[in-house]
Amino acid sequence: MLNMVKELCLLNGVSSGEDAVRDYLMERCRPYAASMKVDALGNLIVFKRGEKSTGNKLMLTAHMDEVGFIVNDITEDGYLKFAPVGGIDPRVVIGKRVSVGPGRIPGAIGLKAYHLVSDEEEKRVPDFEDLYIDIGAKDRADAEAVTALGALAAFESDAMEFGSSMLKAKALDDRVGCAVMLKLIEEELPMDCTFVFSVQEEVGTRGAFGAAFSVTPEIALVLEGTTAADLPGTDAHRRVTALGNGPVLSFMDSGTIYDRGLFELLRDLAEQHHIPWQSKNYTSGGNDSSAIQRTKEGVRTAALSAPVRYLHTPSSVACIQDIHQMHTLVKHFIEAIAAS
Repeated sequence: MLNMVKELCLLNGVSSGEDAVRDYLMERCRPYAASMKVDALGNLIVFKRGEKSTGNKLMLTAHMDEVGFIVNDITEDGYLKFAPVGGIDPRVVIGKRVSVGPGRIPGAIGLKAYHLVSDEEEKRVPDFEDLYIDIGAKDRADAEAVTALGALAAFESDAMEFGSSMLKAKALDDRVGCAVMLKLIEEELPMDCTFVFSVQEEVGTRGAFGAAFSVTPEIALVLEGTTAADLPGTDAHRRVTALGNGPVLSFMDSGTIYDRGLFELLRDLAEQHHIPWQSKNYTSGGNDSSAIQRTKEGVRTAALSAPVRYLHTPSSVACIQDIHQMHTLVKHFIEAIAAS
């Protein structure tokens, strides 16, 4: 499964441009799926038969998209002006490598030369309007020959293991969840399951709403990457989660109060099977649950996440053991739902 995570993280899939990620997943899912479709928004919906026929009782979902940028102007000098797609801290982008468009044109995010910065400018974080992408073009015509307004740009980053069982890559939010679902699709399951690889989560959980409306599940389990702030100088009560402490069981975040029964089921399963787990000690973030929970007459919803440091940056970090434990706990959850 680790190789799946790496391969997925190396693909570009900025919100509304998830094509490469979806193509990869479709190719991997095809031998195991009873049915597979792409809806109008671009969600990939995979139905996998299990030992017990239960129809659409259980839906598992993870989002394919990642944060990035969209080109909104090209200067006379051939530089690309851009806006963020999703929540990105401008402090983390200066000087970073990016690739633009489906052709993955290489570029670098630039800023005014330091010797031209005023004392007042030095005291503040630059706005995105102050930044640009340099693709090495000599002028506007040169740039327009290889890209255009509306082109998406993604961080360029390696996917590599380092330290004590750590993984560094872009887009761990939420290629971790996608990899866990793909692994489950390749395995024998105790019941029918619908797997939704959703689009546009990073810009307002847009894909998940349509997918949930289409599938109409009784129960949904959202698999995510969530914020970890286990860093020097951070108070314990603001660290949210910590790497190496197991998958995260959510009872509440900024968009959802989760189904109490499903939360307790996940907790009990983790303890029964000696799987370490944690909950957020600081209410923050959100995910596709907020859209799924409120679809039609309502859906019982739970979330299980891998803690990730430096979320929405080109160098996000996750603990490999947390990812494997997440997969194991999801398997036990499916078994419990099948037996209910």
